[in-house]
Amino acid sequence: MNIKINREILRLAIPNIISNITVPMMGIASTAIAGHWGADTAATIGALAIGTSIFNFIYWNCSFVRMGTSGLTAQAYGAEDRKECGNMLARALVVAAALGMLLVILQVPLGELAIRVMNGDEMTREYFYARIWAVPAGILLFGFNGWFTGMQNAVIPMFTAILVNLIHIGCSFAFAFGLDLGIVGIAYASVLAQYTGVGLSLLLLLIFYRPYLTNIRWREVLSIEPLKEFFRINRDIMLRTLCNVAVYTFFTGASARMGDPVLLAVNTLLIQLFTLFSYMADGFAYAAEALTGRFIGARDPKHLRLCINRSLLWSSIIALLFVVGYLFGWRDLLGLFVEEGTSNASEIINEAGRYIAWIILIPFFCAVPFALDGIMIGATESRVMRNAMFVASAAFFALFFGLYPVIGNNALWAAFTLYMLLRGACQYLMTNRLNTLYEKASQ
Repeated sequence: MNIKINREILRLAIPNIISNITVPMMGIASTAIAGHWGADTAATIGALAIGTSIFNFIYWNCSFVRMGTSGLTAQAYGAEDRKECGNMLARALVVAAALGMLLVILQVPLGELAIRVMNGDEMTREYFYARIWAVPAGILLFGFNGWFTGMQNAVIPMFTAILVNLIHIGCSFAFAFGLDLGIVGIAYASVLAQYTGVGLSLLLLLIFYRPYLTNIRWREVLSIEPLKEFFRINRDIMLRTLCNVAVYTFFTGASARMGDPVLLAVNTLLIQLFTLFSYMADGFAYAAEALTGRFIGARDPKHLRLCINRSLLWSSIIALLFVVGYLFGWRDLLGLFVEEGTSNASEIINEAGRYIAWIILIPFFCAVPFALDGIMIGATESRVMRNAMFVASAAFFALFFGLYPVIGNNALWAAFTLYMLLRGACQYLMTNRLNTLYEKASQ
C-alpha cells in the first residue's frame, strides 16, 4: 500500500481548517448586525450573546454524534466494508434525527430553564424559540460531517460549512434589517441555513455515494449490538464533552467573578487568541481521526504508526508558528478586537501584557493533546478520552482553587494550561504510550 502520509494529512486538514475559519465570520457578522439594530445596542448584543451561548451549549453537547460516527466509519472504510459504511450513515442519521426531535419537543422546559439560568430577557426568549427549529438540522449535519470525515472526505463538509455560513450571514442582514426582525431574524437565518446545509449534504451524498446507500441493511442498522457500541462510544464522548464545557464555562465565570471589568475583557480577548490556534490545530486533529480509523480498520500498524508520528509533527509545527506569531504580534492581534482611542483600550492592552506569556506558550502544551484527541476518536478509544478528561478537569479545579488566593488571575491560566497538558499526557499513558492502538491495528 503506497500512501503519501503527509499529502493525505494535508488533503484532510486544509479543508477542515477552511471550514473552521468560517465559524468566527458568522459570529462577527451576527454581533455586528445586533450592534446596528434597535435603539438599545447593549441590550440587543447581550440578548444575542446569551442566546448564542445557550445554543453553543446544546450543539457542543450533541457533537458526540459527529465524533462517534467519524471513528467507526473510518474503521469500516479501512476494512473496505461498504455495507457497514452505509449502515453507519443510517445509524448516525437516525440517532441525530431522534435527538433533534426530542430537543424540539422539550423546547419549553429546556428553554425556560436555560433563559432563567443565563439571566436572559424577553428578547433572548424570542431568539431561542425561533432558533430551536434549526437544532434538528444542526445535529443531522453532525451526522453527515462525521460520516464524510470517516470516508476520508473533508471537501464536502467544507463546501457545506461555507454555504451554511454565507446563507446565514446574507439572510441575517435581510431578515434583521429588510424585514425589521432584529435578532429574531438572525435566528430564522440560522434555521434556513442549517436546513440548506442538510439539503446540500444529502444531494452530494446521492451524487458521490449512491452505491453505499444500496448497501444499507436496516435490520443491521437497528440491531442491538452495533447500537450498543455506538451509544457506548457516544456516551463516553458526551461525558468528556461535559467536562470540557464545564472547564470553559467556569473559566469565563471565574473571570467575571474577579470583579474587574478590564480583567474580564483581557481574559476574553486572550481566549480568542487561543481559539485562533485551536481552529488550525483542530484541522489536523480531524485529519488524524480519519486516517487513524482508516489504518486500524485496514489492520495496517505500519501506516498507523507513520500517520500518528506525522500528525504529531504537523501539530507541533503549527504550534511553533503560532508561538512565533503571538510572541511578535500579540499587540496587533489584540488591536483587531479593541478599537484604538477608546477610553480603556490602552489599559486592556497593558493588562493583557501581564498574562500574554501564557498565550505565547500554550500552543506548545496543546499541540500534542489536540492531535491525540483526533487519534483517539479515530481509534474509538472513547473510554480513554473520557478518563483522561476526568483527570484533567479535576486537576484544573484543584490547581485553580489552590493557587488563586496566592497568584490571582495567573492561577486561572496555570490551571487551564495544566488541563490541556494533562489531556494529552493521560491519553498517552492510558494507551501504554500508544501501543494499545498499534496492537488494535495488528489484530
